[in-house]
Amino acid sequence: MKKVTILLPAYNEEASFPVLEQCMKRVLEENPGYEWEFLMVNDGSTDHTLQQMARLHREDAEHWNYIDLSRNYGKELAMMAGFDYVKGDALIIMDFDMQHPVDVIPEMLHWWEEGYDDVYATRQGSKESWMKRKTSQWYYNLLQMFTRVPIQKDTGDFRLLDRSCIDALKQMREVERNTKGMYSWIGFRKKGIFYQQQERQAGVSKWSYRALLNLALNGIMSYTTAPLRMASVLGLVVSLCAFLYLIYIIIVTNLYGDPVAGYPTIMVTMLFLGGAQLICIGVIGEYLARVFNESKRRPGYFVSSYNGERGRVEELKS
Repeated sequence: MKKVTILLPAYNEEASFPVLEQCMKRVLEENPGYEWEFLMVNDGSTDHTLQQMARLHREDAEHWNYIDLSRNYGKELAMMAGFDYVKGDALIIMDFDMQHPVDVIPEMLHWWEEGYDDVYATRQGSKESWMKRKTSQWYYNLLQMFTRVPIQKDTGDFRLLDRSCIDALKQMREVERNTKGMYSWIGFRKKGIFYQQQERQAGVSKWSYRALLNLALNGIMSYTTAPLRMASVLGLVVSLCAFLYLIYIIIVTNLYGDPVAGYPTIMVTMLFLGGAQLICIGVIGEYLARVFNESKRRPGYFVSSYNGERGRVEELKS
């Protein structure tokens, strides 16, 4: 019998456990043809999330496992830890608050059995605000415009991955991660399905606009060098404009005797060139910062315990 793991990264999700247990019970009842593992990753929670994970493991060690990270590393690195410890032949990534409906899982399993390695779920509807939906749409349009890797729109981490995809992702050890782009970068046979995103029934979202902006910047910087090229193009455009303005001044002065005001012209030109230079330096700095972080070759995360065991953490990896 094939084994399927559901990966559940969590940060301060104590309030979500009742709905989580109810949904995972449905998964077991409605999909009896598979062995199931529910792998929870505690990403440095400060509430009682870890204690609730330990309780589930004590009550049903056959299905519930948990990883306790040494601190809060963020969802991307929490998923990286999950990839390292998953035991299943396939992996389904879901949000801990169960905004991803379990009703879609049988369809995912069906297409996986048909030979697809990556069955990704695309949102048809969302309860998010208009601004959040539009900024997400603009981001995906921008990313698709600049990158050579095809990125699926309105598609997040909710997907089923075959073991071949998991093994490929485990080889990608960069710390500055954008897993959504990695799914596309590794290739393999993909199939898209649709789902309606559910409302959060407990707790609050951990994704602030600042966190989403950082995630978006990581996605752009990780999979395209277009901003560097745009900086070069901006420098070329600024030089061309300066040259054309010089010609304009020469013509106006010699033909019409129009005196050119020196101070305003110098100030506007200096501010324009200074702004363009700062933009270009900032773009280069973003890429250089990522090179600096990756050059340290530090592990992406440290595990405090696996199912409460602290001494055999590395041995327990899949």
